[in-house]
Amino acid sequence: MKKSIFLTMGLALLLAACQDPEYVSIDNTRQGITSLTATFTEGPYAESDAVVWNITPEDYAKDRFVIPVPWFFPVDSDNPTEDYMETMKVTAVMNNNFILSPTLGTLDLNQENWFTLTAPDGSSRQICIIGERTKSDACEMVTFSLVEPAVTGVIDNESNTISLISADDLSSCLANFQVSAHATISPDPSTTPLNYNEPVELTVTAHNGTTSRTYTVVKNVPGKIDYGFNTESLKPLFNIDATNIVGIPWEATNAPSMGAIGNSLVVCMGDGTTPFYLNRITGSREGEINLGSATAASITSDEGDHLLIANHAEGGQTFEIYTTSSVTEAPTLFTSFSNSSSFPMGYEMKVIGNIATNATIIVTNEGVSGVTNSSTYTRIRVIDGAVQAPEVIDIAATGLSWGASPVNGTNVVAASTDPADGCFLCYYSANQLNYIDGSNTVAAMLEDQNVVNGNVNPNNLDSKQFNNARYMALFVVSHFPMWGAGPQLYVYDITDMSKFSGTLTTAPALVLANSAIEWYQTATSSTASGDVLIAPSADGYSLYIYYYDNNCGTIGAYVADCIDD
Repeated sequence: MKKSIFLTMGLALLLAACQDPEYVSIDNTRQGITSLTATFTEGPYAESDAVVWNITPEDYAKDRFVIPVPWFFPVDSDNPTEDYMETMKVTAVMNNNFILSPTLGTLDLNQENWFTLTAPDGSSRQICIIGERTKSDACEMVTFSLVEPAVTGVIDNESNTISLISADDLSSCLANFQVSAHATISPDPSTTPLNYNEPVELTVTAHNGTTSRTYTVVKNVPGKIDYGFNTESLKPLFNIDATNIVGIPWEATNAPSMGAIGNSLVVCMGDGTTPFYLNRITGSREGEINLGSATAASITSDEGDHLLIANHAEGGQTFEIYTTSSVTEAPTLFTSFSNSSSFPMGYEMKVIGNIATNATIIVTNEGVSGVTNSSTYTRIRVIDGAVQAPEVIDIAATGLSWGASPVNGTNVVAASTDPADGCFLCYYSANQLNYIDGSNTVAAMLEDQNVVNGNVNPNNLDSKQFNNARYMALFVVSHFPMWGAGPQLYVYDITDMSKFSGTLTTAPALVLANSAIEWYQTATSSTASGDVLIAPSADGYSLYIYYYDNNCGTIGAYVADCIDD
C-alpha cells in the first residue's frame, strides 16, 4: 500500500500570520524507545538476532520493558535459549533526541537493568530492561496430506479450512501434517484414522499452551480465481542465514541450484556433495536426499512434483538426467545422450511444464574460463510423455554470449513449453534481461542501471506456468556484500509479452519486486553464485518462489495462492 504525504504549507503559514504563537508541549509519554533487539554473543548463533521487539506507542510510557526472547532458537529447533540469556547484546531504536544512559551493550537479561531515559525537553525517567523466555504463540497448520489415498490438503488460513480435493472414499484415513514449531494437534490425525467424507475439526495449540486455532477439514474443491495468483495472498515465507541457521558451508566453489518436491526444498551445491533438503515452508534443514546412481551437478523441479538431477558433461561425454518425486526414493534415469556440443553442460538446468506430459528442459552450455564464451544451449522437449531427441540451439547471431558457470554463465529459460514462444537469459557482462523469440532474435530487453551494475550478478532465472499464467523470475546476487550490494528479486508475468517493456523495475509485466532483501554474510566476497526457483504446488493452488545468494549467505522464499476468497 502506498502512502502519500501532502504538505499544507500555505495553510500553515496563513494560520500563523493570523494568530499569536502558542507554546505546545512535547508529549513524552508517546515517545522514546521504539524497538529493542537482543542478539546472541556466544554459541553457534553468535551475531544472529534472537528477537527484534517492536514497542507499540501504547507501551512507550512504561517503565519496565520485557524483551520476549524465544524459548528456542531457531524457533523451529530444539535449541533452548536459556544458556545465552546472561550475555545478550541489546540495541535500541529511539525517537530523535532521546538519550539513554548508560549506553546499551551486553546485558544479563535474567536480571533487571536500569537506565535513565532523557527526553528532548530535558525531563528524564528511570526505565528497566529485562528479558523473558517466551514460548511461541504460533498455531498454524503448515502442511496436511492424507496417506492413503494420497491427497494433499489445500490450507486456507484466512477461513481456517483445509480442502481435500478427491472423489475417493475417505472414510478411514491417516494423515501426515506439520504445524507451527512446538505446537500440538488434537486429535492426532497421524495416529487416529478419521472419516474425511464428513467435515473433521482439528485443533492446533501453540507452544504457549493457551493460543489455539481450530481447522475444519472438508472434502471439496476450493474455487480459483481465473488467472494467475491472488496478489493479496502473496507473502514472504522466510529469509534466513544460510550458513548459521541452515548450515550451508560458505565456500568459494559453491554453484547452487534448487528444486522442490512434496514438502521439501532440495538444495544442490554443485560441488559433488549429495543434495540436502529443507522444509519448504520453514527453511529448516531435514536431511540428505537418496541420490542413488545419479550424479548431482545441478537440480531443478517441474510443475508435476518431479525433481530433475543432472550430471556435468564435457563435449562428447554422456549427459544424464535422473528424476524422482521423493527425497527418500532413489531417482531413475529419465534421459541420457552424448553432449554433441563442444561446450560443457550440466551446471545450469531449467524446466517448464510437467515431464510426465509436456515440458521443455533447457540445459545451458557453458563457456570455458579463459578459453571461450558460449552462445549455445541444449533443449529437450517432452511431448505427450515422450522424450524427444535433444536439440542444440546456437544464438551467436544475436551477439549474446556468456562465460563459465556459475558466475559468468546464465540460466536460459523457456517462455513456455512451445519453442515458438522463445526464451529468456541474462548474465553479468550483458547487463540486460533479454527475450529471444522463436526465430532466435532479440525481440525485447529490460535494463536498469540500479539492478545490472558491476557490483551484482543478474544471471539467475526460472520460468513456470501457474493457473493460466506464465511467470519468469530474475534473482540478482551480490559480488560485494561488504560494500552494501545485496540480493534482489524480480518476478514478471510473461503471458502477454506486450507488457515486457520499459526497465527491469518499471515493466508493466512486473508482479513482484524486492530490491532490499536482508543478507547475512557481510565480511568479504567469494563467488557471486546463486539460484532462483518458481515451484507451483502439485495441486495447482500454491505458488512458491525460492532464492539463494551464496555470497550474501541468504536463502528465502515467497508464497502465493490462487484461491478465490
